[in-house]
Amino acid sequence: MHTNLVVEFILWLLIAASVIAIIAARLRIPYTVALVLGGLALGAIHIPILQSVTGQRPDWLTPDIALIIFLPPLLFEGSVKIQLKHLRDNLIPILLLANVGVLVATVITGFVVHWEVGLPILAALLFGSIISATDPVSVISIFKDMAVNKRLSIIVEGESLFNDGTAAVLFGILLAGLSTGQISLGSGIEKFLVVVLGGAAVGLAFGYIASKITQQIDEPRIEITLTTILAYTAYLAANSLHLSGVIATVAAGLTIGNFGVRVGMNPRTRVAMWSFWEYFSFVINSIVFLLIGLEVRLTDLLHVWPATLLAIGAVLLGRALSVYTVSPINNAFSEKIPFRWQHVMVWGGMHGALSLALALSLPPTFPYRDQILAMTFGAVAFTIVVQGLTIKPLLQFLGITTSKEDDYERARVRQIAIGSARAELDSMVRGHLISYPIYERFHHELQDQLDQVKSEIVEIYRRDETRASEEVRLATLRLVTAEKSSIEQAMHDGIISSLSAKNMIDAAERALDQLNDPEAKLKE
Repeated sequence: MHTNLVVEFILWLLIAASVIAIIAARLRIPYTVALVLGGLALGAIHIPILQSVTGQRPDWLTPDIALIIFLPPLLFEGSVKIQLKHLRDNLIPILLLANVGVLVATVITGFVVHWEVGLPILAALLFGSIISATDPVSVISIFKDMAVNKRLSIIVEGESLFNDGTAAVLFGILLAGLSTGQISLGSGIEKFLVVVLGGAAVGLAFGYIASKITQQIDEPRIEITLTTILAYTAYLAANSLHLSGVIATVAAGLTIGNFGVRVGMNPRTRVAMWSFWEYFSFVINSIVFLLIGLEVRLTDLLHVWPATLLAIGAVLLGRALSVYTVSPINNAFSEKIPFRWQHVMVWGGMHGALSLALALSLPPTFPYRDQILAMTFGAVAFTIVVQGLTIKPLLQFLGITTSKEDDYERARVRQIAIGSARAELDSMVRGHLISYPIYERFHHELQDQLDQVKSEIVEIYRRDETRASEEVRLATLRLVTAEKSSIEQAMHDGIISSLSAKNMIDAAERALDQLNDPEAKLKE
């Protein structure tokens, strides 16, 4: 295909995405909902440039290229924002849902599609793996708007982050099984563990190396470029070793987002990086949705509407059984997931760009490609349009939201923002970017704002002493941990004897245990 046609095609897609975004904002509907409808509309409207380019798809968008282009940025953007502390606190439910839950959803969805639609069992299970991953972009934005419990948001977002990897690995195993005609359960489990753990190791290694490099650089444009290189390099390196590129990208994103930004990026770079990846994800999501809309014609969906409806029912059943089966297991070993939350997790288990990218990556010669593509788009369209527009009423009906603005949270956000501004101001004067008179002018303004915030927080503490006590506990925890670390370093350097260090370390560990007990009580 001529290069100009490819550039024109991408340009038209970006124009369409921008127009759809404007319309979505005016109509106040989730952007992903508008994208689905826009993709269907573009598929129904015969635009010469789009038709001429999509008609030559194998020349420029092969299955392998589709996954390489689309998956790394989508996965990296989601993982770089997740805090390890939140993952650690909710690790059991997230891992159960992202692994056992995906397996249950894949099997249930696959067998129902096999019985009701008539697809061969391996092809039906392949569809189940494609559609088992969740993509809660719209749900999370609604959660933020309605002040939904933070733990519920973390579980939903964390599950979607890790079940992407599980679904992609299952997809690869099943697709390979279809080519050979058989799958061994034992070898399948062994391969699953190898590719997942190996992919995680590759991602962690690349993420650590990238973090140490950014530590030596203080240039936002270069550091953001390095994160882009990291996302694709981790994916490609793991794939070349026959490991999970998806898991590698997620691990690399978690590493740079929790370690790299802390040791090697100033606040200005962090904000720029997060903004870049948010935009990049927007572009990729837009292109994926519009591409699938161009490939799946509305007439095709109408032609196979019985199979599509049955597939949607199978997907909902698989999601419901996975959540309602896994949650009791979690409740036996970890903090309970309330039954009302489980309803939200079922209905909020929407599917999106990953499912579309996997379906789009099926080889053109795959015999059931068109049917799976149509069912995938139908199921994704249903979850995003129907579930996306009804999740907010469901949250209100279940009574698990609050629209009350928290004065304490607002004051703390202002305090954090002012602190970052002061750090950036100090950095500018050290780098001789501004003169001292200008520095002092802004310094006094920021100090006045900070004094006002301090007064507000003191008043909040006076009204609610638990706010102050929790902050004191967290601060003490960090300070004691720092003391313990310095004692261990001094012992390692030979500054103090091992006996003295051991006694002091034991005392610090006892203090940490006492500080951690109240945290456990708060979670009950």
